[in-house]
Amino acid sequence: MIRDKRVLFDEELQKQAALFKVLGHPARLAILQYLAHMKTCMTGNIAEELPLSRTTVNQHLKELRDAGLIKGTVEGARKNYCLDARAIEMLKQAANDFFTKIDIRKTYC
Repeated sequence: MIRDKRVLFDEELQKQAALFKVLGHPARLAILQYLAHMKTCMTGNIAEELPLSRTTVNQHLKELRDAGLIKGTVEGARKNYCLDARAIEMLKQAANDFFTKIDIRKTYC
């Protein structure tokens, strides 16, 4: 019996699913948008920009860092957060690749 049914799917779908899962929370999307809007590394507390507690924002930042979409470095008591441009481009390509395979021009119903 297979305990983790994800192994039944090819590696590309597994990677896409993991990335899409990270994007499955509006707070994480808001963080990505905020960092993109800043166009620079953000030093300080991103929680001041979102309607969430610092602890909650830190949990979402960790998810984004673990997925490789942002970079977070600690300099003393300060934290710097930046988008990882290469990872964001890879995410865009993964989404494009996934949706390109779904031909919506055909009638399915």
